[in-house]
Amino acid sequence: MSDFIHDQSRRAFLRRSAELGLAGVATPFVTSLAAIGEAAAATASDYKALVCVFLYGGMDYANTLTPYDSASYSQYLAARANIAHQRDALAATALTPSNSLGGRQYALAPTMGSMKTLFDAGKAAVILNVGTLVQPTTKAQYLANSVKLPPKLFSHNDQQSYFMASNPEGATSGWGGRIGDLFQSGNGSSTLTCINASGNAVYLTGKAAVQYSIGTGGPIALINNSSTLYSSQTAMATLKSLMTGSNANILANEHARVSKRALDTYAQVSSALNNAPASNFTLFPSGNGLADQLKIVARMISVSQELGAKRQVFFVSLGGFDLHDNLVAQHPGLMQRVSDAMKAFYDTTVQLGVADKVTSFTASDFGRTLLSNDDGSDHGWGSMHFAVGGAVQGKRLYGAPPAVGNNTADDVGQGRLLPTTSVDQYAATLASWFGVGTGDLATVLPNIGNYNPSSWNLGFV
Repeated sequence: MSDFIHDQSRRAFLRRSAELGLAGVATPFVTSLAAIGEAAAATASDYKALVCVFLYGGMDYANTLTPYDSASYSQYLAARANIAHQRDALAATALTPSNSLGGRQYALAPTMGSMKTLFDAGKAAVILNVGTLVQPTTKAQYLANSVKLPPKLFSHNDQQSYFMASNPEGATSGWGGRIGDLFQSGNGSSTLTCINASGNAVYLTGKAAVQYSIGTGGPIALINNSSTLYSSQTAMATLKSLMTGSNANILANEHARVSKRALDTYAQVSSALNNAPASNFTLFPSGNGLADQLKIVARMISVSQELGAKRQVFFVSLGGFDLHDNLVAQHPGLMQRVSDAMKAFYDTTVQLGVADKVTSFTASDFGRTLLSNDDGSDHGWGSMHFAVGGAVQGKRLYGAPPAVGNNTADDVGQGRLLPTTSVDQYAATLASWFGVGTGDLATVLPNIGNYNPSSWNLGFV
C-alpha cells in the first residue's frame, strides 16, 4: 500500500471515528438534529421490505446476461473466446421478454435456471447497464473529463461505497440507512428498521438509524447470552446491572443505553423467532451461504408484525466475484447460488403471504470488462442487475441494450460499459415503491437532482 493511500485511509478512519464519537454523545439529547432537519418522518400503514443482495468483487455482466442474438453473440465470442459460454449451452436460459429490444436477445448464465423461472413468471426483471454516476454522462464527456465522475473509478472499496452511499470510502451513511431514517419512528422498535445479515455495511447506516446485525441462526447475543458469570447467577445479574444502569458520566450513560438496547432487542427478537414455525422455511438450499442469510431475513419478515415493524431494509451479501482468474471455473457456481437463493427467498415470501410486500435486488461494486484477461475479466463499470418480488413488473428488460464490443459508443475501453442507468435512478425506483416521497428522494440520494425527474422512476417495481 502506498504512503498516500495509507495516509488517506488513516485520515478517513480518524474522521469517521470522530463523527461516530460525537454522534454517540449527542444521541440521547437530540437524536441527530441534522437528520431531523433534512427530512420529516414518513408514515406507513402496511408492511414493506427492501432486501439488498450485494455481490462483492464486481459482477461479470457478460457471462451473467449473455448476448444471444446471432450478431451480438458473435461480437461477444470474439471478445472473450476463452471464457465465453457456448451458444448451445444458453438455449435453456434464453429469455423471451414481453418488451421489444429491437432484435437484441439475451440469455442468463446456464446455471441460472431458477432466475429464469422467476423471469418467465413475471416476478423478476433485468435492469440493463446500471452503475455509479454523479450525473448523466456521455462517452465524449468522459473522455474530455468535462463532467464530474465518481471518484476512484474501478477501485473496489470506493465503488462499493459509492454504490451504497453516493460517496467513496469513508462515507458515514448509505441510501438504505437514509431510507431507514425516514421510517424508523413508525416502527415499534427503531432498532429493527435496518437489519444486516452479513456483518456491517455503510449501505444500512443512517444519519439517525443504526443497523442491527443478525446472524444466520438468529440475533447475536451480548456477553454470549450467558445466565452466569464465574458460575454465579448473582455475578451475571450484577454485571448486567452495571452495564445498563444510569450514570452521571455522559459516556458511561451512553454505553449503558446501548447495552440495554442490545440486551432488550436480543430478548425481543429471540422470543419472536422462537414462535416462527420452522415448516415455513424449508425451501432454502443447503450449502449456500447467501441462502442462509436470506432465510434469516425471511424469518425476520415472518415476525415483523409481532415486532411492530412497518418498514424494514435488509442487507445480505456474497463475495468471490473478483474473478481476474478462473472465471469459467467459479462464476457459474456463484451465479447458481445467487439464482437459487433468490428464488427460494421469493417462494418463501409467497408461502408467508407477503410476496408483493418484499422486493429484493442485486448490487455490486461494478461490472467487469468484456475483453478477457487470460481466464478472467478486469474491473469494469456498468453491469446488469435483477429485481425480484411480487410487486416487480417482471418478464422485462429495462434500459437500452448496450452495443457489444471494444470501444463502442457504450463503453470506455475493453468493454467497460459506461452506465446508462445510474445507481441513483435504480435506488430512487426502489425507494419510491417503498414509500419515500418525491420531496424526500434528494435526502436519500443526493445526486438524484442531476437527473430529469421523469427518469427517477424506471418502472420496474
